[in-house]
Amino acid sequence: MEALAKLRNCPMSARKMRLVVDNIRGKSVDDALNILRYTNKEAAGWLEKLLLSAISNWASKSEVASPEDYRLFVKTAFVDGGSVLKRFRPAPHGRANRIRKRMNHVTLVVENKLEIQD
Repeated sequence: MEALAKLRNCPMSARKMRLVVDNIRGKSVDDALNILRYTNKEAAGWLEKLLLSAISNWASKSEVASPEDYRLFVKTAFVDGGSVLKRFRPAPHGRANRIRKRMNHVTLVVENKLEIQD
């Protein structure tokens, strides 16, 4: 059984987020949480909350007592570009330079390796 968690309109560029997402893709949930806890990037904080949300979604969907017994792993993790806020900054000679404040959307899927016993 798999569970999905999405983070929409995260105020960070997709390129920066992908650096951290690539580290946890395919890893077990415990390993992924340890990697995120000790990664020194802003994206790690966002992804740690998202992974905890995906684990909680899996637990509520499967209605089991504890998800630790089913060897959860990060099945799919990907980052898509979101909307862009455009701002202008004054430049020399009366010109204006465009500033793009990028956002992204993260999708995280966790799945169990062991079958759920009914």
